[in-house]
Amino acid sequence: MNGAAGGQPGGRGPRWRRPWRLLALGLLSASSVLAAAPGAGAMSKEEKRRLGNQVLEMFEHAYSNYMEHAYPADELMPLTCRGRVRGQEPSRGDVDDALGKFSLTLIDTLDTLVVLNKTKEFEEAVKKVIKDVNLDNDIVVSVFETNIRVLGGLLGGHSVAIMLKEKGEYMQWYNGELLHMAKELGYKLLPAFNTTSGLPYPRVNLKFGVRHPEARTGTETDTCTACAGTLILEFAALSRFTGTSIFEEYARKALDFIWEKRQRSSNLVGVTINIHTGDWVRKDSGVGAGIDSYYEYLLKAYVLLGDDSFLERFNTHYDAIMRYISQPPLLLDVHIHKPMLNARTWMDSLLAFFPGLQVLKGDIRPAIETHEMLYQVIKKHNFLPEAFTTDFRVHWAQHPLRPEFAESTYFLYKATGDPYYLEVGKTLIENLNKYARVPCGFAAMKDVRTGSHEDRMDSFFLAEMFKYLYLLFADKEDMIFDIEDYIFTTEAHLLPLWLSTTNQTISKKNTTTEYTELDDSNFDWTCPNTQILFPNDPMFAQSIREPLKNVVDKSCPRGISRAEENLGSGPKPPLRARDFMASNPEHLEILKKMGVSLIHLKDGRVQLVQHAVQAASSLDAEDGLRFMQEMIELSSQQQKEQQLPPRAVQIVSHPFFGRVVLTAGPAQFGMDLSKHKAGTRGFVATIKPYNGCSEITNPEAVKDKIALMQRGQCMFAEKARNIQKAGAIGGIVIDDNEGSSSDTAPLFQMAGDGKNTDDIRIPMLFLFNKEGNIILDAIREYEAVEVLLSDKAKDRDLEMENMDQKLSENDSHKQNSEEEATSAPQDVVADSEEPGEGGSSDVADPDTLSPAHSDSDSISISNQDSHVAGTDEASAPEPACTQEDHQPQEQETESNSKVNWDNKVQPMESILADWNEDIEAFEMMEKDEL
Repeated sequence: MNGAAGGQPGGRGPRWRRPWRLLALGLLSASSVLAAAPGAGAMSKEEKRRLGNQVLEMFEHAYSNYMEHAYPADELMPLTCRGRVRGQEPSRGDVDDALGKFSLTLIDTLDTLVVLNKTKEFEEAVKKVIKDVNLDNDIVVSVFETNIRVLGGLLGGHSVAIMLKEKGEYMQWYNGELLHMAKELGYKLLPAFNTTSGLPYPRVNLKFGVRHPEARTGTETDTCTACAGTLILEFAALSRFTGTSIFEEYARKALDFIWEKRQRSSNLVGVTINIHTGDWVRKDSGVGAGIDSYYEYLLKAYVLLGDDSFLERFNTHYDAIMRYISQPPLLLDVHIHKPMLNARTWMDSLLAFFPGLQVLKGDIRPAIETHEMLYQVIKKHNFLPEAFTTDFRVHWAQHPLRPEFAESTYFLYKATGDPYYLEVGKTLIENLNKYARVPCGFAAMKDVRTGSHEDRMDSFFLAEMFKYLYLLFADKEDMIFDIEDYIFTTEAHLLPLWLSTTNQTISKKNTTTEYTELDDSNFDWTCPNTQILFPNDPMFAQSIREPLKNVVDKSCPRGISRAEENLGSGPKPPLRARDFMASNPEHLEILKKMGVSLIHLKDGRVQLVQHAVQAASSLDAEDGLRFMQEMIELSSQQQKEQQLPPRAVQIVSHPFFGRVVLTAGPAQFGMDLSKHKAGTRGFVATIKPYNGCSEITNPEAVKDKIALMQRGQCMFAEKARNIQKAGAIGGIVIDDNEGSSSDTAPLFQMAGDGKNTDDIRIPMLFLFNKEGNIILDAIREYEAVEVLLSDKAKDRDLEMENMDQKLSENDSHKQNSEEEATSAPQDVVADSEEPGEGGSSDVADPDTLSPAHSDSDSISISNQDSHVAGTDEASAPEPACTQEDHQPQEQETESNSKVNWDNKVQPMESILADWNEDIEAFEMMEKDEL
């Protein structure tokens, strides 16, 4: 998302120069004003250089491990130090559609190498891509991911390659080979566009296309808006570079169709659309997953291509976003037909790109607000969870090292010059090194609450994260080219702005006004001068951030809907589900006004039923729908909170020192680790018999240690009693199902035996077979293995690690002295710190493990009436904002750079099931006529 003047010879059309030149000048002006302001707390040049060098070192750590352990595979598995090859690892569902056996990470990283001044490495990488990469594989891939990562990567590599060649030192041999590969790939993606609407199929077979009998795809009917609307930059660049117009034509047709199908009264688009009929399949709308980059590409297409219709469309959508979705500092999904009604009460992490887009739009205040809210979430959880609620609790706990927040941080710093954003970038660097760094790269977070990892390092981490972090701290003299000559794609690939006047074979017919009456007052035809936005006031950004400093920890901000705002001086805002008390007569009166009635059940619970036609007004009916939806989500959330959260098994002995963290399933009996913050620490010992179902025959080996045993043949509680009797201080049950991992199974609790288990005092945790083997492999290699059983990972043992390094250095000096004294050659064997094969997490299956669900609440929804059953009349729902909520407290979040050798992610099926459940409940309620 960058760009400004200049670079290549040839005239530049006034259309692109007009907005982007002014934006660049505005950003530079703001930077000079604010950075030099007294009391601004500017970061010293030495500190910026130190952090820039640290980013370079981190990139080298990730890139070199990919090249050493994974290449030519698509991605690195950093916990097991090997490449991820599709078909050779357990399927992760749609996530694997990005993998096409085309060395994805290397292609995605090409232009990053040049941004980071690694020109020699870039030249070597280009030669490898040309020599080794095959694009004619019989494999089904995502059109969207292949476009932004592979096609974008090849075009970005070509862009910087011709720039370096022109400079005269590097790439003198280069003759457009990457562009030839990009064109080949472009043709392989074109069969996906063979639909009546012009929207592409979501997947294509690289060898056989879509409709070929051997293609194994082409039966899909739906695609996401971003999937079809994030093609124009790469396809247009390919057309402009090659002079072949068909690519740009296809991408424009897809964009035109989406624009035509927008909801006309709200000017919003849904998340999922039928590629044949154009009907919206999912009618919720936001700026996060499924839609995000569609908006981004409208604005950037105007910048790169100079077509006014793209700016008009973007401004129309942006006005709708700010009218309905933006509820500062939150960005909440709404229904495209009823935009006053929130579609959910949680946000996904992909919306973190939006403040950066708002900077390019020139709308700085809401960008600062949303960015600050996201930063407060990060400070609480160390990373941005994949999804979090409006009161900032974890909804989906994963974090795959996404770069969107770093992207927005970079653009806000460019816009404001406020050194605060340098400190934000410093925090990101520290958290990555402390919590995600592992010996073979950087591992995604499986659960931000426990600090456990998954065996995953996506290509976008190298393509985007290090690019934005380096640019954040780099000065102009640190760069070998002018970054303002390029625009960033959504994958942060570089496309030169001079393409705007090259090979313009597409007629720029303005189709926007055919569809809608446009209010010209909405449109800024040039980007604003930030000296007006920041009227020589270095405290401007700080004054916007200040009210949000404690937004996560000390308050429960709830986005106020536009309907609530419109009530203005009305009596009271609508009743929220979290505040409802069934014994409060005033609340019951409000329910009646909203068309919601309360039915008393025989078991003491109450059932809520809504008849929208009985509401006092359409506005009250809308409030009633919102209330019912909130009650459903609140009830579901309370059910989830009754589950025990995952626990952590952390290997703290040499050479791991706490860097290996395995997510463990809890037990419904024994010590509650959440109440013993120090956890239980001890060396592990394998018991005999290994199943633990009879008296332990090696108690001397088990006493005062943590016992390892195999699942099966008896109840978990019986195993616990046997090892406790033998003197064990804790126990780990390892699944007996060979190869099991939490890739394919949800987290369960170990159930008791139906009897009183108060006699069991030691902690018991469960690991799947794959995670358990990590500990068993460590025992075979190092013999003495010490672990910590806890509710979440603790800081790695820096003192022991430093001591170990000193001992190693002393041994080395001693050995060198002996060599010199004897002059005799000796074999020196270094202990390997790399893990063995197999890494996974912990969980168990439903056969003998108890899913942590409750029968106390149930939800039912009919086609005509909305019902919420299971609300306890005696006690109102707990307020959703708490300091506990099963998540790390701020003082407890010192969890370190821990390696979890677990090769897993939360199954996509589970995520989608959650998502669909929310959407289906909402759509059922939607059927009530207001």
